[in-house]
Amino acid sequence: MILVVSVGVGLFLAIAFLRILLGISLKYILLVGYVAVIALSFFVPEGFRPVSFDSGGVTTGPMTVPFILSLGAGMASMRYGKNASSDSFGLISLSSLGPVLAVEILSVIFSIGGGAYSPSPVEVISDTRDAAITYFEGLGYYSLEVLIALAPIAVFFIFFQLITKSFSKKQTIKIVVGLAYLFFGLTVFLTGANVGFMPVGREIGASLGSYMSGWILIPVSMVLGYFVVAAEPAVHALERQVLKLSAGGVSLQAIRQSLRIGVSIALGLSALRVITGISILYLLVPLYIAALVLSFFTPDMYVGIAFDAGGVASGAMVSGFILPLMIGACMQLSGNVYNDAFGCIAFVALTPLVSVQILGIIYKAKVKKATTELLIANDDLIEYKEVSYATEEI
Repeated sequence: MILVVSVGVGLFLAIAFLRILLGISLKYILLVGYVAVIALSFFVPEGFRPVSFDSGGVTTGPMTVPFILSLGAGMASMRYGKNASSDSFGLISLSSLGPVLAVEILSVIFSIGGGAYSPSPVEVISDTRDAAITYFEGLGYYSLEVLIALAPIAVFFIFFQLITKSFSKKQTIKIVVGLAYLFFGLTVFLTGANVGFMPVGREIGASLGSYMSGWILIPVSMVLGYFVVAAEPAVHALERQVLKLSAGGVSLQAIRQSLRIGVSIALGLSALRVITGISILYLLVPLYIAALVLSFFTPDMYVGIAFDAGGVASGAMVSGFILPLMIGACMQLSGNVYNDAFGCIAFVALTPLVSVQILGIIYKAKVKKATTELLIANDDLIEYKEVSYATEEI
């Protein structure tokens, strides 16, 4: 799974770079990619469909998003032109699309099904000493994971610097210090998310599943979705990039609100699936179609931001807390975990595509209205001046 997901990310990241260099519109590549995803999903065993869709969302977290966004901004700056800012977005969306296709192909070739879900036992914590031991054990494990993830980037930077000498001594020191901050920050964050949030999320989900036949899960999930997106580190990285490249032209508050609304709806739909067992395709396919249709009516920059926003919203907090919550509720309701609980990350990665693009259409309409009013005001001013000149001549 890890190898296939990595290959999917690598191939589609290369396609994203080629798109920027050749000036190809993002919406056409996304259209081809998502049509392929939807078509292939009908051949994937039902028990593995939600997992394949989730594989795209989990690849874009606090490790990959800042790095990919920076690469995109650097590549787009080489082209200059009017589309340079909009072209810098879209790399994350394509990086999320690749793993879904790769895992679907893997599942079709080897006929991989969901099977029976065997949850890992929740470790009993009796006092603060047990909690500290558990946390420090996780700290060692996740520090190694982060080190393995950072190593290729560090090696790439060293070779690049030795060959090109592009960075000054001061810049090199800043990059090294930044990598150190990244290592310690990600280690602590991922340890807390996985050691603390995962078991807690599952227990809360099981408790919610026991009330009102599980229906209480829908409003609680929607409230959680509205607030949990603010805790995603990758979301803040995207916001900074949007602010920088749009020169303040895109309202961050509006982006945040549209993201929150999208994630809230996503988790409401996920909770509905846990309770009813409805197939993921009945909900995902209409949302995919809506997102692709909207892309032809939305300004290009908002299309890139929207598809990237879906990737950054489905990060460590969703996979480390929300997914276990859905699993706990599904097990309490005696549902099929692979069919019903998995897939919530896919929804979180998809609904912001619709909500942010709707924001882009509203923005486009407001700009058009303001431009029309300005033209009318200019025409009135010209007419007033002509009358004034004629009066003076008389």
